[in-house]
Amino acid sequence: MSERFRLTLGQLNPTVGDLSRNARKAAEAWAQAKAEGADMLALPEMFITGYQVQDLVMKPAFVADALRHVEQLAADCADGPVLAIGGPLMQEGQLFNAYFICEGGKIAARILKHKLPNDGVFDEVRLYTPGPICGPYVAGPVRVGSPICEDAWHRDVPEALAETGAEILVVPNGSPYHRVKRDVRVGHMVQRVVETGLPLVYLNMVGGQDDQVFDGGSFVLNPGGGLAVQLPVFDEAVVTVEFEQRAEGWTCLEGEKAPVPDVYEQDYRVMVEALRDYMGKAGFSKVLLGLSGGIDSAIVAAIAADALGPENVRCVMLPSEYTSAHSLEDAAGVANALGCRLDTVPIGGPRAAVTEALAPLLEGTEPDVTEENIQSRLRGVILMALSNKFGEMLLTTGNKSEVAVGYATIYGDMAGGYNPIKDMYKTRVFETCRWRNANHRPWMRGPEGEVIPVRVIDKPPSAELRPDQKDEDSLPPYPVLDRILEMLVDEEASVAEIVAEGFERDTVKRVEHLLYISEYKRFQSAPGARLSPRAFWLDRRYPIVNRWRDDSADRNDG
Repeated sequence: MSERFRLTLGQLNPTVGDLSRNARKAAEAWAQAKAEGADMLALPEMFITGYQVQDLVMKPAFVADALRHVEQLAADCADGPVLAIGGPLMQEGQLFNAYFICEGGKIAARILKHKLPNDGVFDEVRLYTPGPICGPYVAGPVRVGSPICEDAWHRDVPEALAETGAEILVVPNGSPYHRVKRDVRVGHMVQRVVETGLPLVYLNMVGGQDDQVFDGGSFVLNPGGGLAVQLPVFDEAVVTVEFEQRAEGWTCLEGEKAPVPDVYEQDYRVMVEALRDYMGKAGFSKVLLGLSGGIDSAIVAAIAADALGPENVRCVMLPSEYTSAHSLEDAAGVANALGCRLDTVPIGGPRAAVTEALAPLLEGTEPDVTEENIQSRLRGVILMALSNKFGEMLLTTGNKSEVAVGYATIYGDMAGGYNPIKDMYKTRVFETCRWRNANHRPWMRGPEGEVIPVRVIDKPPSAELRPDQKDEDSLPPYPVLDRILEMLVDEEASVAEIVAEGFERDTVKRVEHLLYISEYKRFQSAPGARLSPRAFWLDRRYPIVNRWRDDSADRNDG
């Protein structure tokens, strides 16, 4: 009979800084692996600390505490399968991103990350020292090589492991979601399999951390690049896979192949999981938001209901004399469809009081955006009062288009603790609302069916801060605005390149100007779920004060 190797994959959700909880989850997964007769349990990169820890890992006491928890895990998990778990390691004054191989009651080997990512949301060059390429280790009947995350995105570490005797590659990751990320991962891992001729296990974590969501989706590739196992996306899973030694080497037996949902479902799931984990890991259970009758607050209410349950979502309508009857009806329709509480607090009285108080100082001036913003800021004051009194986190509801051009009031509708749609352009919001009305999944805690009335989706967007106001009075039509923003923000295109695509130069220059002068607002905005590789936070870091503007469309050099 051919030899077998049983490997348990712990696709789990750690909490940054909660070392004891993370260690308990590791121990529970190890116990399951032992019960299933596994030779090894693999856990993701930096699992003991959670990921990403950012500058927390620069605190020596934290790193030492993490190592103590790993050493205790090794002692507690002595009699059974090898335990492999990621964590930081301070060694001779240098900090490493490490993968600890625990066996026989102690840490038997320390694998150090060699390639450090330094782009997008990653600053590992700033935090860690690149480790030497470490050789394979023994687990049961096989020699295992473990390139850590970025190590497997390049050929040198996996090839070195293959050349030094590795028979299987087990790649621990902390890889956060963005659209089409899975295709990128699979493409790189197939290359490593083809180059080395070895089977490869790609192990990712799940769960939300601040703006990032780790989407799981761990998988196993056999020599040649064929998919043998696919774990579910976003869900925790502890799954044992089996390898068989054949004449040509080790091969993973066919196992679970969970379906991968389309990008609309993945985006929506990210926003739900980001909010759910941000709340749970921060110690909150209830949210509130201003429900205006518009599409942005409607989709945020739906996300909140799906993340936390409708009973934990308070919607507040704050009407003024400019609020239409349709908006009042639409807000009630959304709250009723979702099963959320709806409170109504008119702002006419507070607005009159502020207007009267300012009258002597504003005498002789004409009404402008100042008076409009007073309304938004009064709404923020009322919502924050409810948040403080009842311990409910206030959600903001600005989409990426508004966040980009500053079409929001700082200390007004920007006030709050989290923004689920911060990285979703307005045109995508419309599509996502239609998707949610047509789809329901077991992970959604809100009701199925049409939870966002069609009228909310179809009506022209308006802030309703002055009579007959429409967003397009101040901004280009959203399909135009969003494509210009995609090119400016996501593609870093020049003004000349955008004009060459057919957009009016004056429109492009105006959007560019709004983008740059709104940096100070984004610097003070709530965190939100990251959906793209160029989200407004760690992915895109621009100076607040910036006098440069792109005049490439005015030159002949392009």
